[in-house]
Amino acid sequence: MTEAGSNRLERRKARTRSALVAAAQSFISAGRVNAPILEITQAADVGMGSFYNHFDSREDLFRVAVEEALDRYGATLDLLTRDLDDPAQAFTRSFRLSGRFHRLDPTLSKVLLNSWQTLVASDKGLAPRARRDIAAAAQAGRFEVRDLDMAMTIVAGSAVCLGQFLHEHPERDDATATDRVAQDLLRMFGLSAREAREIADLPLPVVEGLVLGAAVA
Repeated sequence: MTEAGSNRLERRKARTRSALVAAAQSFISAGRVNAPILEITQAADVGMGSFYNHFDSREDLFRVAVEEALDRYGATLDLLTRDLDDPAQAFTRSFRLSGRFHRLDPTLSKVLLNSWQTLVASDKGLAPRARRDIAAAAQAGRFEVRDLDMAMTIVAGSAVCLGQFLHEHPERDDATATDRVAQDLLRMFGLSAREAREIADLPLPVVEGLVLGAAVA
Protein backbone atom coordinates (compact mmCIF):
# COMPACT_ATOMS: atom_id res chain seq x y z
CA MET A 1 0.00 0.00 0.00
CA THR A 2 1.28 3.47 -0.88
CA GLU A 3 1.89 6.08 1.81
CA ALA A 4 -1.10 8.07 0.55
CA GLY A 5 -3.29 4.97 0.73
CA SER A 6 -2.04 4.20 4.23
CA ASN A 7 -2.83 7.76 5.36
CA ARG A 8 -6.35 7.51 3.94
CA LEU A 9 -6.87 4.24 5.78
CA GLU A 10 -5.69 5.74 9.07
CA ARG A 11 -7.97 8.74 8.60
CA ARG A 12 -10.90 6.43 7.87
CA LYS A 13 -10.14 4.40 11.01
CA ALA A 14 -9.93 7.58 13.06
CA ARG A 15 -13.30 8.79 11.70
CA THR A 16 -14.88 5.43 12.51
CA ARG A 17 -13.54 5.44 16.05
CA SER A 18 -14.62 9.04 16.55
CA ALA A 19 -18.13 8.24 15.28
CA LEU A 20 -18.42 5.31 17.69
CA VAL A 21 -17.23 7.39 20.65
CA ALA A 22 -19.65 10.21 19.76
CA ALA A 23 -22.50 7.72 19.46
CA ALA A 24 -21.60 6.18 22.81
CA GLN A 25 -21.56 9.61 24.43
CA SER A 26 -25.04 10.32 23.06
CA PHE A 27 -26.32 7.03 24.54
CA ILE A 28 -24.68 7.79 27.89
CA SER A 29 -26.15 11.29 27.78
CA ALA A 30 -29.60 9.73 27.36
CA GLY A 31 -28.94 7.26 30.19
CA ARG A 32 -29.00 4.29 27.81
CA VAL A 33 -25.88 2.52 29.04
CA ASN A 34 -27.30 -0.93 28.17
CA ALA A 35 -27.96 -0.17 24.51
CA PRO A 36 -27.06 -3.09 22.17
CA ILE A 37 -23.86 -2.78 20.16
CA LEU A 38 -25.88 -3.04 16.94
CA GLU A 39 -27.88 0.03 17.90
CA ILE A 40 -24.70 1.94 18.72
CA THR A 41 -23.10 1.06 15.38
CA GLN A 42 -26.27 2.07 13.55
CA ALA A 43 -26.24 5.43 15.32
CA ALA A 44 -22.57 5.84 14.36
CA ASP A 45 -23.35 4.71 10.79
CA VAL A 46 -20.62 2.05 10.83
CA GLY A 47 -20.67 -1.72 10.45
CA MET A 48 -20.59 -4.23 13.29
CA GLY A 49 -17.22 -5.48 12.09
CA SER A 50 -15.77 -1.99 12.38
CA PHE A 51 -16.80 -1.86 16.02
CA TYR A 52 -14.56 -4.80 16.96
CA ASN A 53 -11.64 -3.28 15.06
CA HIS A 54 -11.58 -0.59 17.75
CA PHE A 55 -13.22 -1.90 20.93
CA ASP A 56 -13.50 -5.24 22.70
CA SER A 57 -16.97 -4.65 24.14
CA ARG A 58 -19.69 -2.10 24.76
CA GLU A 59 -18.23 -1.50 28.21
CA ASP A 60 -14.82 -0.80 26.67
CA LEU A 61 -16.37 1.75 24.30
CA PHE A 62 -18.35 3.47 27.07
CA ARG A 63 -15.24 3.65 29.26
CA VAL A 64 -13.34 5.37 26.46
CA ALA A 65 -16.29 7.67 25.78
CA VAL A 66 -16.30 8.87 29.39
CA GLU A 67 -12.50 9.16 29.52
CA GLU A 68 -12.43 11.28 26.37
CA ALA A 69 -15.20 13.50 27.75
CA LEU A 70 -13.20 13.94 30.95
CA ASP A 71 -10.03 14.70 28.96
CA ARG A 72 -11.86 17.36 26.98
CA TYR A 73 -13.37 18.82 30.13
CA GLY A 74 -10.08 18.85 32.00
CA ALA A 75 -8.18 20.42 29.12
CA THR A 76 -10.76 23.21 28.96
CA LEU A 77 -10.45 23.90 32.70
CA ASP A 78 -6.64 23.95 32.47
CA LEU A 79 -6.82 26.47 29.65
CA LEU A 80 -9.27 28.72 31.46
CA THR A 81 -7.46 28.78 34.82
CA ARG A 82 -3.84 28.95 33.70
CA ASP A 83 -3.54 32.69 34.42
CA LEU A 84 -4.38 32.38 38.15
CA ASP A 85 -1.77 32.23 40.91
CA ASP A 86 -4.22 32.06 43.83
CA PRO A 87 -5.40 28.44 44.29
CA ALA A 88 -8.59 29.69 45.99
CA GLN A 89 -9.46 31.66 42.88
CA ALA A 90 -8.47 28.74 40.62
CA PHE A 91 -10.77 26.39 42.53
CA THR A 92 -13.63 28.88 42.40
CA ARG A 93 -13.23 29.65 38.71
CA SER A 94 -13.20 25.94 37.84
CA PHE A 95 -16.34 25.35 39.89
CA ARG A 96 -18.14 28.37 38.40
CA LEU A 97 -17.21 27.37 34.86
CA SER A 98 -18.33 23.80 35.53
CA GLY A 99 -21.78 25.00 36.53
CA ARG A 100 -22.09 27.04 33.36
CA PHE A 101 -20.91 24.15 31.16
CA HIS A 102 -24.12 22.28 31.99
CA ARG A 103 -25.92 24.75 29.72
CA LEU A 104 -23.09 25.46 27.27
CA ASP A 105 -22.48 21.78 26.52
CA PRO A 106 -25.50 19.78 27.78
CA THR A 107 -24.41 16.58 26.00
CA LEU A 108 -21.01 16.53 27.70
CA SER A 109 -22.69 17.52 30.95
CA LYS A 110 -25.10 14.58 30.83
CA VAL A 111 -22.31 12.17 29.89
CA LEU A 112 -20.43 13.18 33.02
CA LEU A 113 -23.48 13.30 35.30
CA ASN A 114 -24.67 9.89 34.13
CA SER A 115 -21.19 8.57 34.93
CA TRP A 116 -20.81 10.51 38.19
CA GLN A 117 -19.06 7.66 40.00
CA THR A 118 -16.36 7.68 37.31
CA LEU A 119 -16.29 11.46 37.44
CA VAL A 120 -15.61 11.56 41.18
CA ALA A 121 -12.98 8.80 41.18
CA SER A 122 -11.24 9.67 37.92
CA ASP A 123 -7.77 11.17 37.62
CA LYS A 124 -9.12 13.33 34.79
CA GLY A 125 -11.64 16.16 34.65
CA LEU A 126 -12.78 18.31 37.57
CA ALA A 127 -12.05 16.04 40.56
CA PRO A 128 -8.22 15.93 40.46
CA ARG A 129 -8.05 19.63 39.68
CA ALA A 130 -10.34 20.48 42.56
CA ARG A 131 -8.26 18.29 44.89
CA ARG A 132 -5.06 19.95 43.69
CA ASP A 133 -6.44 23.47 44.16
CA ILE A 134 -8.00 22.74 47.55
CA ALA A 135 -4.75 21.20 48.82
CA ALA A 136 -2.73 24.14 47.47
CA ALA A 137 -5.12 26.66 49.02
CA ALA A 138 -4.88 24.86 52.37
CA GLN A 139 -1.09 24.81 52.21
CA ALA A 140 -1.06 28.53 51.39
CA GLY A 141 -3.34 29.30 54.32
CA ARG A 142 -6.21 30.34 52.07
CA PHE A 143 -8.53 27.44 53.00
CA GLU A 144 -9.16 25.68 56.29
CA VAL A 145 -9.22 21.96 55.50
CA ARG A 146 -9.14 19.32 58.21
CA ASP A 147 -9.76 16.34 55.93
CA LEU A 148 -9.07 16.63 52.20
CA ASP A 149 -11.03 13.49 51.34
CA MET A 150 -14.11 14.75 53.15
CA ALA A 151 -13.72 18.16 51.53
CA MET A 152 -13.62 16.51 48.12
CA THR A 153 -16.73 14.46 48.96
CA ILE A 154 -18.65 17.65 49.72
CA VAL A 155 -17.36 19.49 46.63
CA ALA A 156 -18.06 16.55 44.32
CA GLY A 157 -21.53 16.08 45.75
CA SER A 158 -22.24 19.79 45.33
CA ALA A 159 -21.04 19.75 41.72
CA VAL A 160 -23.09 16.68 40.76
CA CYS A 161 -26.25 17.84 42.52
CA LEU A 162 -25.91 21.32 41.00
CA GLY A 163 -25.66 19.85 37.50
CA GLN A 164 -28.70 17.65 38.02
CA PHE A 165 -30.62 20.59 39.47
CA LEU A 166 -29.86 22.79 36.45
CA HIS A 167 -31.00 20.10 34.03
CA GLU A 168 -34.20 19.55 35.99
CA HIS A 169 -34.91 23.28 36.31
CA PRO A 170 -34.15 24.94 32.95
CA GLU A 171 -35.91 28.08 34.16
CA ARG A 172 -33.23 28.70 36.79
CA ASP A 173 -30.29 30.93 35.91
CA ASP A 174 -27.18 28.74 35.84
CA ALA A 175 -24.76 31.57 36.67
CA THR A 176 -26.68 32.73 39.73
CA ALA A 177 -27.19 29.19 41.05
CA THR A 178 -23.57 28.19 40.46
CA ASP A 179 -22.06 31.29 42.01
CA ARG A 180 -24.19 30.97 45.13
CA VAL A 181 -23.05 27.37 45.61
CA ALA A 182 -19.46 28.50 45.03
CA GLN A 183 -19.84 31.13 47.74
CA ASP A 184 -21.19 28.53 50.16
CA LEU A 185 -18.23 26.27 49.48
CA LEU A 186 -15.78 29.12 50.04
CA ARG A 187 -17.49 29.91 53.34
CA MET A 188 -17.13 26.25 54.28
CA PHE A 189 -13.40 26.58 53.60
CA GLY A 190 -13.15 29.44 56.07
CA LEU A 191 -13.37 32.53 53.89
CA SER A 192 -15.41 35.49 55.09
CA ALA A 193 -18.76 36.21 53.45
CA ARG A 194 -17.28 39.32 51.88
CA GLU A 195 -14.26 37.60 50.36
CA ALA A 196 -16.34 34.62 49.22
CA ARG A 197 -18.66 36.94 47.35
CA GLU A 198 -15.78 38.95 45.88
CA ILE A 199 -14.07 35.84 44.51
CA ALA A 200 -17.34 34.38 43.20
CA ASP A 201 -18.11 37.69 41.47
CA LEU A 202 -14.81 37.95 39.58
CA PRO A 203 -15.12 38.11 35.76
CA LEU A 204 -14.83 34.82 33.93
CA PRO A 205 -12.95 34.22 30.66
CA VAL A 206 -14.49 33.93 27.22
CA VAL A 207 -15.74 30.45 26.32
CA GLU A 208 -16.75 29.61 22.74
CA GLY A 209 -17.35 33.25 21.94
CA LEU A 210 -19.40 33.91 25.09
CA VAL A 211 -18.25 35.91 28.09
CA LEU A 212 -19.27 34.06 31.23
CA GLY A 213 -19.72 36.99 33.59
CA ALA A 214 -20.58 37.13 37.25
CA ALA A 215 -24.10 36.41 38.34
CA VAL A 216 -26.41 39.16 39.45
CA ALA A 217 -27.47 38.46 43.00
